[in-house]
Order: sequence, then structure tokens, then C-alpha cells
Amino acid sequence: MGSRNPSSLGLETARNFAETLSHYGFVITSGLALGIDAASHQGALNAKGYTIAVAGTGLDRIYPARHKDLAIQIVNTGAMISEFPPGTTAKANHFPRRNRIISGLCQGLLVVEAAKQSGSLITARLALEQNREVFAIPGSIHNPLARGCNALIREGAKLVETTQDILEELNQYNQQHEEYPPVDMQSTLDLEQQTLLNRVMFSPTSIDDLVEDTGESVEIISSMLLILELQGYIEASAGGCYERIK
Repeated sequence: MGSRNPSSLGLETARNFAETLSHYGFVITSGLALGIDAASHQGALNAKGYTIAVAGTGLDRIYPARHKDLAIQIVNTGAMISEFPPGTTAKANHFPRRNRIISGLCQGLLVVEAAKQSGSLITARLALEQNREVFAIPGSIHNPLARGCNALIREGAKLVETTQDILEELNQYNQQHEEYPPVDMQSTLDLEQQTLLNRVMFSPTSIDDLVEDTGESVEIISSMLLILELQGYIEASAGGCYERIK
């Protein structure tokens, strides 16, 4: 969640966080709005992950209209949902109602950029009422788009600098709430294999990149890749690359 008029850095941050979290199997849920919402959906799509858009209109009325193509992509790889019947147009009071659904669907809510009076803060407070985790990315005290996030952190939201901060927090949360599955589903893999799997993208990833990222030898990486391929987590692609498939 975040501003409809974010900075270019905010857009990039939202896309990157959504893309990385999608690689870990998270479903990215947002509201199809301009700015941070759209960037979050796009990040999930870039990762070939799943994303859900909660609409503040009937599902036959895409709002904003410029997001029609984005909505089609989301429907093809995820879902669009709404509590409003077909034909319902956009009205100001629909969006707080939409936001309570977004927060309710989430295991954790991340606010990327938000002004002091942002609607994202309403969503964050709804998430807290629904016993969801709330995360916020901090910013400069001189940046008006960071004041909402900084205020959330003062009120107890988890300060986030990397996706690892979210993963660690949700792993602890999952251990306390057995109804939620753990983030790492590959329990049959040892730590080194799991670490390597997390570095293989859902797009072609070269062995050279994996060797550079891990510091391991080509022989060790090749051996672990073979195990991951045999267990069905990755598949070989052109040019000596591998792609993650689950």
C-alpha cells in the first residue's frame, strides 16, 4: 500500500519488494490504484507470481480506466474481487470499504510511501484491528511522502529495510499461528539447497550468477542444481540457465 503519487524511488521499491516476495510464494494483494498499488501488482506479475486486486467498483468498471490492461493481466494470473455488484461506479466512500478487505486478506501489510493523512494509514489501522502484521519503510524527515510511514513506525509498525525483515517477522508469526503455513515450504531441502533455491529466479538464471552470488564452486552449485531439478523445484532452460518453477 502507499501513495497514489509516489516518488520514482517509491515505485521502484514497491515493485522490487513485490517481485522478491512473490519469489518466496507470497500472493501480493493491493487495490489497483495509481502509484504504489499498481507497482506492487506489476512486481508480482514480473515475477510470474500471483496477485489479487480488490476493486472499489463493480468488476465491470475498472478504476482507474488506465489500468484496464493491468487488470486483464491480473485476472490471467491471479484474481480481481469486489463486494460491489456489477455496474457500481467509483465513489469516495467505497475505497475505505475496499481497504478493509485488502487488510483482511493479508498476512502482513507493507506501507511503502504515505503522506501524513494518507488512506494507507487507515488500511494499516484496519490491519492492526484484524490482528495482521504491519510493516513500513522509513524515510527522510524532510520527505512528506515518508511522514505516514514514520508515524506508523512510531506507533509500533515494524521498520523494514529489506524483504528479509518481512520474512523473518512472518516466520516468527507463523510459528505462533499454526493455521498459517510457514514461508519456506521446501522442508525436504537442507539449508544450503534452500538458500540456492531462493536465488534461482522464475526467469533464466545462469550458473555464473549463482556462483558469484554464493561464492561456491561451479561443481558444488551444479550438484545442488541437479538435486533441485530432480525434486521438481527448477528446470533447465536455454543457454545453460535454470528457472524456478515452484
